[in-house]
Amino acid sequence: ESGFVFDPSSGATYTANRTGLLIIYALREGLSRAAVVARLRQSFRCPGADLESDVGEFSRLLVQQGLLPPEFSLDGEAPAQTAQAAVAAERT
Repeated sequence: ESGFVFDPSSGATYTANRTGLLIIYALREGLSRAAVVARLRQSFRCPGADLESDVGEFSRLLVQQGLLPPEFSLDGEAPAQTAQAAVAAERT
């Protein structure tokens, strides 16, 4: 299963795999980094110690591509408002 991410301000679209979509939907729900990692572990049954850094890297990539605002961070309070407003994703 894959999907796409749409940037309404530029019209650009990006494809995302199932893992990327899970992260995007979790960010839109306002989940913390720990909650996103827990959801990944549960959904994919992966014990990997690198999940936290992978989630952080993916969110930085979304910021870099302009899909999340520059001030977005998973290191502070729950990111619900900025993520919900900025990221639109659809499953295909």
